[in-house]
Amino acid sequence: MRVATVHHQGRKAIGLVEGETIRLVPPDAQVPADLRRLIQDGNLTVEFLTEAVSGSSPIDLADVMLEAPISRPGKVLAIGLNYRAHVAETGREVSPHQIWFNKQRTCVTGPRGVIEKPVASDKVDYEGELVVVIGKRCRHVPASRAQEVIAGYMVGNDVSVRDWQRRTPTMQMGKSFDTHGPTGPWIVTPDEIADPQNLTIGTWVNGEVRQQASTSEMIHSIADQIEHLTTAFTLEPGDLIFTGTPEGVGAAMDPPQFLQDGDKVRIEISDIGVIENHVSNEVQKTVIS
Repeated sequence: MRVATVHHQGRKAIGLVEGETIRLVPPDAQVPADLRRLIQDGNLTVEFLTEAVSGSSPIDLADVMLEAPISRPGKVLAIGLNYRAHVAETGREVSPHQIWFNKQRTCVTGPRGVIEKPVASDKVDYEGELVVVIGKRCRHVPASRAQEVIAGYMVGNDVSVRDWQRRTPTMQMGKSFDTHGPTGPWIVTPDEIADPQNLTIGTWVNGEVRQQASTSEMIHSIADQIEHLTTAFTLEPGDLIFTGTPEGVGAAMDPPQFLQDGDKVRIEISDIGVIENHVSNEVQKTVIS
């Protein structure tokens, strides 16, 4: 099952994606147009959503605006240096421990949203990643049971402002600029993914392939990541886990190739889909509300 959050004819809606079409939950169905809430309520199921869209006609995907499936997750967690070839291209050694950082949830944007090149830096980089959506409140989950707490999978881009990232050990500032967490294009539920550790992931910038790998190359599997995180704290429905990026980031090229105004970044993961985001210079303005 593929479940999307969209805007259509002036309203936000949830829909089931079927090929190149989508059937939307009607406004009178008393179903919240919020996938995080749907997951929290235990209603991200084929039975519930099939019934919810049963009276809707298919709409061409081209006629709706795809949004971030979960626009305001509770937590956005990301693992660093989780592919050996990526570790090598950074000139570092493989750590004996998992390396984690937070991305602020306000970084999240949609699968076609703009990536802002901030006024504060000219060293903006891409990182194509598989994103896991947590489906159940959980703590102390052994790797053998990790699949029980996964609601689904998405494509993600852990956009990174490299100079800000390197200023502090936490990396949080350089990983959390607004618009620097594109996700989507929808949530694909586990029943459609035979093996999340055997998916191909690719990143293109302006049509040039930059990253090409398999999730089988992760140092720490998704199950091991969930076991590790829940050793320390509770994961909740709608939390997002960015599972690491393979080699080929712009910062590691010679010379480095950072994103510029007008660039187009395309990330595709097999069995899930594609996100494609344009880069645009930030227009700086003070916002207080």
